[in-house]
Amino acid sequence: MARKHILHMLTPLKHMSPFDVNMALDAGFDAVVPYVDVSLGEVTGLVQDAIFSRPPDAGVDTGIFIAGKDASLALDMFDAARKAMVPPFQVSVFADPAGSFTTAAAMVAKVEKALEKKFERGLKDTRIAVFGATGVVGFCTAVIAAREGAGVTLVGHDGIERVKQIAAEIKSRFNIAVDAADGSSDARKTKLVEASEVILACAKAGVQVVSKAQLKGDGLLIAADVNAVPPAGIEGVAVNANGDPLEAAKAVGIGPLAIGNVKYKVEFGLFKRMIESEKTITLDFQETFSLAREIAK
Repeated sequence: MARKHILHMLTPLKHMSPFDVNMALDAGFDAVVPYVDVSLGEVTGLVQDAIFSRPPDAGVDTGIFIAGKDASLALDMFDAARKAMVPPFQVSVFADPAGSFTTAAAMVAKVEKALEKKFERGLKDTRIAVFGATGVVGFCTAVIAAREGAGVTLVGHDGIERVKQIAAEIKSRFNIAVDAADGSSDARKTKLVEASEVILACAKAGVQVVSKAQLKGDGLLIAADVNAVPPAGIEGVAVNANGDPLEAAKAVGIGPLAIGNVKYKVEFGLFKRMIESEKTITLDFQETFSLAREIAK
């Protein structure tokens, strides 16, 4: 009898995301079991229950998914899950808190593709400002872009202190340097846009962070927005924009539907990879971005 593909989904939150549950089942898992209110200290016990309940050769048919809304906590839980393995008892692990890893990977991959197509350049040395940088998607986007050699600035809508702390955490955790800037006024945001070649809006849904009037810097190449709930995070970027010229600027826009289409395919594809792999795998930032690069057009 064929073994079942089982996915154990861990979240520190009260509820597991229905989005992730649906995605995993549609990708082909036979059973998806959510565990809620999971603390970091409980990860080892849960993972070892999963690995020891099946023979070693069934590890490839067993997966752990790390959810939540905190990228740092999810990464800590991801590390704890990996360290809980007792070879030959191992299972696959995939982290994507609030869809942030896959969303960020999709956003940066779409920007990279637009830079190549429209401006014949890549991410390296590109000046990128991340608005909404205190959120989970902003954090992940900054890490991925900076890893590719971009000069990344985290913009704080409520001042510089919180983004300075996030920049320090990124340096400590990934040994990557990113800058922090105060974006608490329209004048400050305008200066930051003028100094940037790419702006990324990662703020929460329904919040406009950049207006048309602030998009007039001659050096701006791309404005990308993940917010599909009106008003747009960047005024003038249509939800379906896919490298389309912006009315108020020389730059092109990338909207949330273009990014979301890649994000959906990446998450689905990584779940499929967990199911179809002939050996156990771990999936975090790097694997997520690698697949997004393949999918982005």
